[in-house]
Amino acid sequence: MNKVNKAKNVTSIAIKLNSIFVRKLFSKFLWIDIFLIIFLIVFWCIDGEINFYGEFVLNAKRIFEFYPIESSTYTVVWDNGKTMVKEASSFLYIVKRVVESITIIEGLFVLKEIIFGTMKIRKTLKPLDEIAKTASRLSNMTFDEEKFQNLEDAISKISPVILDAKIYTGDSELHGLEEAINNLLERMRDSYRQQARFVSDASHELRTPISVIQGYANMLDRWGKKDESVLNESIEAIKSESENMKNLVEQLLFLARGINGATQINCKEFSLNDMINEVLEESKMIDEKHIYRYYNSEEIIVYGDIGLLKQAARILIENAAKYTDEDQVITLKIGVNEKGDSYFSVQDNGIGMNEEDIPHIFDRFFRADTARVRKNGGTGLGLSIAKWIIDGHKGYFSVLSRKGIGTRITIFLPRNSVKF
Repeated sequence: MNKVNKAKNVTSIAIKLNSIFVRKLFSKFLWIDIFLIIFLIVFWCIDGEINFYGEFVLNAKRIFEFYPIESSTYTVVWDNGKTMVKEASSFLYIVKRVVESITIIEGLFVLKEIIFGTMKIRKTLKPLDEIAKTASRLSNMTFDEEKFQNLEDAISKISPVILDAKIYTGDSELHGLEEAINNLLERMRDSYRQQARFVSDASHELRTPISVIQGYANMLDRWGKKDESVLNESIEAIKSESENMKNLVEQLLFLARGINGATQINCKEFSLNDMINEVLEESKMIDEKHIYRYYNSEEIIVYGDIGLLKQAARILIENAAKYTDEDQVITLKIGVNEKGDSYFSVQDNGIGMNEEDIPHIFDRFFRADTARVRKNGGTGLGLSIAKWIIDGHKGYFSVLSRKGIGTRITIFLPRNSVKF
């Protein structure tokens, strides 16, 4: 019975609101019709005077005899005695037909609102009605302290780091709340696993250069004080490993800041052509052992963080140089694909990768087997950093690689961030 009364209340409110709207609409149409009639009559009178007298004189004597319509006239007497008597019946009949036609159209609009307006208002009020019903239902719920005490106990016993541990009270009324808490716990566990993996991988990668430095330091302590060759070898090795460790720590910090949201992406419009050309010139200056080619295109303007995108391009070029023999070609190319996404690619004639390695190249600290045998193998963080940068621009990668032939990595920037 209560639901029926509430439905009636909503309908009553909708009818009242609709009646107010219909009255306002009718009043609006009425004023429009009155204004239109006055405008047409005034325009007809002024036009008749100008055609007869040559100009409109404000202080002339005017007589309106518009009723009855069949014998209606409009008379104007000027100060010089000139008089105009104009038959008005045909004009008034035209005005009458125009107003009647407009009135019919307006009447249809009013009738439509009378018939369907209440239904439309009820539909508009439906979300508010549902909120009111929900609030009423919640206010009528009896507070069971024992249920919430059970939920509180279940939450206090759960551990966010224990795998697959979930909250379960067995109460159907608390099922939705349990699901929300369990989903939050799962996200916390994912974050915890990522952090634990990050720390574990970082510790493993840092252990190698530290062990090398420690080993050479011990060798220096034993023999390096008297043997100059051991001294020089140890110093060079310690310097090299220190530099590697410095680069590794910087990359780790960059990724950590990115994951925590501390690294901001500051976007602006810039020329992709100019950016790749700058990176190309830098690479030629730093690396004289490889041949660089650049396939330019029409001017492409993109919207992004030029510093970060330049860093991503450098990472691709450095990777290509590491795994490509001297005097081999490294090719840079930019363009726009059929979907309208702009891109830049780096292609080498290097050692390439196995097909099964390609899906993992953006994982932190991953190095393909072919890369591990190289003396100049990197930290395994460069492509992870590039992926974070491109993900932040909502872009994507395309990787094509064949072992012993070479690798081409293409970065695509979405169409909505590209402007020509």
